[in-house]
Amino acid sequence: MNKFYRPRRSMLYVPGCNPRYINKARSLIVDSVILDLGNPILVEAKEASRKYVVEAVRQGGYGSREVVVRVNDIDSPWGKDDIYAVANIGADAILFPNIERRQDVLTVLDILNDAGNTETPIMVMIESPLAVLHAEEIASASERIACMVMATSDLLSQLHGRSTHDRLPLLTSLCMVQLAARAYDRSVVDGINTNLKDMQSFEYACRFGRDLGFDGKTLVHPIQLDYCNDAYTPKRAEVETAEEIIDALEQANAVGKGTVVVNGKLIELHNVEAAKRLLVLSEMIKKLEEESA
Repeated sequence: MNKFYRPRRSMLYVPGCNPRYINKARSLIVDSVILDLGNPILVEAKEASRKYVVEAVRQGGYGSREVVVRVNDIDSPWGKDDIYAVANIGADAILFPNIERRQDVLTVLDILNDAGNTETPIMVMIESPLAVLHAEEIASASERIACMVMATSDLLSQLHGRSTHDRLPLLTSLCMVQLAARAYDRSVVDGINTNLKDMQSFEYACRFGRDLGFDGKTLVHPIQLDYCNDAYTPKRAEVETAEEIIDALEQANAVGKGTVVVNGKLIELHNVEAAKRLLVLSEMIKKLEEESA
């Protein structure tokens, strides 16, 4: 696991233009709060949003929640000013939109470094067909990349696809980005669901992303939190099985065997590594929930 790894089951976008929502996020059961300065913010509210977000991060009060600031596109009138404004206020990470190639990562890092921040991890948004095709070069661009964030709503529009329950139009893109992220030990998070009334599809999407290997999902409303957290939290039976797998292979190795059968399944070293990873995640989540209680 990379040094920036942590539970990101749920990452909630919070509009930077709304102080009430910014404050409410301090009490939600969410792993990551994304204070948003980007596209959803009206042009006339950009400056005020930046001020609200800077004040909120400096004030703190988010406890164990990861605090992320999404800045505007670097080519927009607000992008560079956003970076200079939030670079050193204490955010846990800065999320950069519309990253399409390796050079985009290096460019935003140069600006962030110039602003006096050479350590805070960054997150990159994958929201276009070009970004998906360049996912590997993006993932490998810097060790400061903590997480790759899918922007599936934008991506679907650019693919000329339709929103379907089975998410088939997005499957290739999701898999390509997930492969790139894992190849370079980055976290990777699924995109939003915009239909706030169709919770059945949302729950399916959470479990679909989990089964593909994603770390979590971005959200647009607190009503989605319970479904998301539940899907990406290891269940007690999974934890017990992981412990059994680790113990069984250790005992098998002790008597000169390289494999063992647990619950009818052949267990090898890679299964133990996966089991240990699940236990680490489970303990991290437990600690987060205890701190947030």
